[in-house]
Amino acid sequence: MALGLTAERVRRDVDVVARAGLDLDSFIGEAVESLGRAVPFVAGCLASIDPTTRLMTGARKYGDLLGRNSHDREWGLLEYGVPEPTAFTELAEHGIAAAGVHALTEGRIEESARMSRFMIPHFGYADELRAVCREGERVWGGVALFRGADDTPFTQEEAAFVGSLSDVLALGIRGGMLASIATATTGPRPCDTGPTVLIIGREDTVLQRSQGADERVADLLSGDNSASPEAVIAGLVGAARRYARGETSRPPRGRLRGASGMWLVLHAAPLSGAGADGADVVITIEEARPPEIVPLVVAAFDLTRRERDVTSLVLQGVPTKEIAMAMSVSAYTVQDHLKSVFAKADVRSRRELISRIYFDQYVPRMGTELGPSGWFATADGPRVSPSAPG
Repeated sequence: MALGLTAERVRRDVDVVARAGLDLDSFIGEAVESLGRAVPFVAGCLASIDPTTRLMTGARKYGDLLGRNSHDREWGLLEYGVPEPTAFTELAEHGIAAAGVHALTEGRIEESARMSRFMIPHFGYADELRAVCREGERVWGGVALFRGADDTPFTQEEAAFVGSLSDVLALGIRGGMLASIATATTGPRPCDTGPTVLIIGREDTVLQRSQGADERVADLLSGDNSASPEAVIAGLVGAARRYARGETSRPPRGRLRGASGMWLVLHAAPLSGAGADGADVVITIEEARPPEIVPLVVAAFDLTRRERDVTSLVLQGVPTKEIAMAMSVSAYTVQDHLKSVFAKADVRSRRELISRIYFDQYVPRMGTELGPSGWFATADGPRVSPSAPG
């Protein structure tokens, strides 16, 4: 189909909502609805992605997929556990903005494990168009659009159009993450049981769980049209098995904010003695420490490297004169950087900046400094060496 004027109207609409300061759910809903006017689809899904680890942190479903979560675990295992040219991680790794499975395989969609083993038998979809939402090197999300057996496959022109929106979609997701966190009403937090553990066996079922693990998993939910938390857990399991097989170089981890408002970090590792395929996997879920969250949030503010340096030191309570000495610049230059940081973070003071970045998760412990362990030290404890998060 020729896109023409409709595509340009959609491009303008998506650009407007990306800059409108909408929360994440509102932006994604508006963007997906606009996309459908230029590139029709029967179902869609937009995943948020940790820009550092490139693992999915959540997903919103639309159209025919809405409310259909019974196969989310299987999807996560395939998406991150089976090499596929149109997996989000592969598209990001090879710098491909968008691709359609039908076009990429020249109509032989059965060559795609995701289509032949999952999409066709469970949903009857005959084609999928994938796109990554990227700003520079950072991937903030991924789009998946689907068409049925009676529909025309996605064209190269449609893939190119959706791919051309990669940066503006990333902008909207990045801004939506900050808006969602700043305006959300948080729910009750899980009991503070420390790190919780799940052990996933060869049959992809939970063999063992520690106290509080179910509450942590339930906290991963993010909205009424969200994918099941099992998709995030299964994605980690699949990625851990690829790591065990030597197909990737680092054990998987991801950072996300739960429905309670608490930032969580999830780690996955194949169990020792589980075999070369790492079939048994241990998942650890724990409250994220400040150094794990600050780079993610600061990246969302789109700060320059020098602004990140200043922010890193401000978060440690370092005064302006000491920041200037550490960075070998004048105090006036530090103040100029701070003004720019405040403008981008929409705050007016250091205290507001700290609260904005930490989102009150660590506020009861604020006033002390971060120690070498990455947690809050005593008032007399050592400061962390200057570093640029990113």
